Amino acid sequence: MHKSKFTLLTLATLIFFSNSKAQCYVSLMPAFYTSAGNTGERLTIDIEAGKQWDVFSLGLDLGKTNFTKQKGKDTTNYAELRSNLNVFQQGKFTNTITIGCGYVFNAAQNIMIETTTGIEYSFSHEYHMNLFFGTYYFSGKKSASNNSFFGMSIVKFLINKKTKKNITSEK
Repeated sequence: MHKSKFTLLTLATLIFFSNSKAQCYVSLMPAFYTSAGNTGERLTIDIEAGKQWDVFSLGLDLGKTNFTKQKGKDTTNYAELRSNLNVFQQGKFTNTITIGCGYVFNAAQNIMIETTTGIEYSFSHEYHMNLFFGTYYFSGKKSASNNSFFGMSIVKFLINKKTKKNITSEK
């Protein structure tokens, strides 16, 4: 993806988020790849900020594909647009499905597609925890690969503290 296209996509996403009425959230997501390797090769982490409308959320995610020492340009940083659907809810538990599309900066396999499912637990209206597993699919002009992962996210919903006026028909 050309830098100007990515900048335009990021700007459109930010405008979309700033003009829509929904509940905002921020999430920290460490995960481990299930493939062989040392801890640095297997650890991935990201932070996501977005908005949720009822059972659907859309977020902008920034992260690292691994923590290996890089020679030359860093090829581990990425940005991803991630959608999430809360499929089934029972009490404080929710089954989630996530699909995302991202760009890995400076990497030969720079296109990243994500499919993830998880079980989310709601501690309160403000804090949720999600145990998830999924796969990143990486592709470029000459090669492609994928990595399955398992992880946990901690989500903080930013609750609107403004009091709302009650509308009544009493006079």
